[in-house]
Amino acid sequence: MAAWLTSVLALLLVVFALLAPNQLTLFTPGAFLRLPLEALLVVALVLLLPTWGRRVVAVPFGVALGLLAIVKVVDMGFFAVLARPFNPVFDWISFEAGTDFVEESYGRTGAVVAVVAAALLAVGLLVLMTLSVLRLTRLVAQNRRAATHVVAALGATCVVGTVLGVQIIPDVPVSTLTYDRALQVRAALRDQEVFAAEARVDAFGDIPGDQLLTALRGKDVVLAFVESYGRSAIEDPALAPAVGGTLDAGYTRLRTAGYAARSGWLTSPTYGGGSWLAHGTLLSGLWINNQQRYTHLMASDRMTLNRAFQRADWRTVGVMPGITQTWPEGTFFGYDKVHVSKELGYRGPQFSWAQMPDQYTLSVFEQREHATPDHPPVMATIPLVSSHAPWSPIPELIGWDQLGDGSIFGPMAVAENSPDDVWRDTDKVRAQYGRAVEYSLNTIVSYLERYGDDKMVFVFLGDHQPSPLVTGENASHDVPITIVAKDPAVLDRISGWNWQEGLKPGPDTPVWRMSDFRDRFLTAFGS
Repeated sequence: MAAWLTSVLALLLVVFALLAPNQLTLFTPGAFLRLPLEALLVVALVLLLPTWGRRVVAVPFGVALGLLAIVKVVDMGFFAVLARPFNPVFDWISFEAGTDFVEESYGRTGAVVAVVAAALLAVGLLVLMTLSVLRLTRLVAQNRRAATHVVAALGATCVVGTVLGVQIIPDVPVSTLTYDRALQVRAALRDQEVFAAEARVDAFGDIPGDQLLTALRGKDVVLAFVESYGRSAIEDPALAPAVGGTLDAGYTRLRTAGYAARSGWLTSPTYGGGSWLAHGTLLSGLWINNQQRYTHLMASDRMTLNRAFQRADWRTVGVMPGITQTWPEGTFFGYDKVHVSKELGYRGPQFSWAQMPDQYTLSVFEQREHATPDHPPVMATIPLVSSHAPWSPIPELIGWDQLGDGSIFGPMAVAENSPDDVWRDTDKVRAQYGRAVEYSLNTIVSYLERYGDDKMVFVFLGDHQPSPLVTGENASHDVPITIVAKDPAVLDRISGWNWQEGLKPGPDTPVWRMSDFRDRFLTAFGS
């Protein structure tokens, strides 16, 4: 009985590796109604070989199946968070980023446990898969006659089905994951040449500073990335009433304060994570949709939007609450000063992944840069990270004069449900995401009401959509972008963009690739 059960479990494990889809949403009975041609070929080979030869075939095949199973499990995680499969060339840094996310959200112990568990799972799959293939190989050898008949029948079925185009389940082919991965690796390696050719073209690379951004002379320009602020926040029926109401109410308040605004859509190169890819894309004017492109960008002399402002005699600064380690990229982007997390003077609690609330981040920019008497025109890039997953706990807006060193936020960090409690329920996750985005948007509006002036031009946009857990499957990569200013001449410069008035783009507002923004912005505001 035990031997029979072990054999069944071995067969199920091998079937999983061969036939299981690499997306959780595709797990249906029909997904397993396929004939694994790879397995039939291996069984046929085993039937022809002597005992020592069977082992030579079985061990590497078992290891290969184990690796295939690991890739499928990793793919499931990538699809759940980033809405795409794992890329074996580009995505190794994602494991480091994921570990950092777990550590920031759940502590170092949680990160260590996650890493150890992942390593044990990987090793366990490799070992168990290899042992399973060896066991099944022995069974085939012991039942040579029956196995030969079965392989012949199933092989003939595969051939006839291929010739006649017959499928057990419509549009469900024999597993092609390994072949797809080979094509993916080939395309990824070639992408380096493609990107180098794209990067060589720069219409603004040699333009003198006195011809850049002439229509913004004397203005303080803030570019704020709102973490995970995507199109779904505005158009998803479950999120739109609250988030849309926040934007509408916010615009009414800003109009009362003398502002006007225009909003559009940009298509982000990433989804669910990888904010740095979106930042690099918008600021460089190049499509940075993988880590290889980002790495090559950092080693180039590409003129970023920050460098354009710097060349035109703005003081360029970055206020980076999410940067907790050495950040050499600051030199590439062209910052005169980078205010990283540990230098911001925050003494309050950490809000899950977010080191500090967005309100505190903007207050530091105000105190150290914007409110400095007789300061030169400043261009600031500020990622606002309170809307970063796991969206619990979420801070609340308080009086700007009450902020101090942030200690006042202490009670808020323990008053809400923990991330573990929230992530047990998809509806809670979606609701918390909406609340987090509303907080970030309300913070921007409140900042402009309190500290904005005639010289302020405030641009805010999403970096990418949240994970598919929030958006559902097959959502777009679009994110909203808004330009706010009191000076009507600023918005007159973009009248040809056909953006929607207000803080909320409409469903028919034009959509651009995020990489188009740099050139359009420099064209609109240059001489």
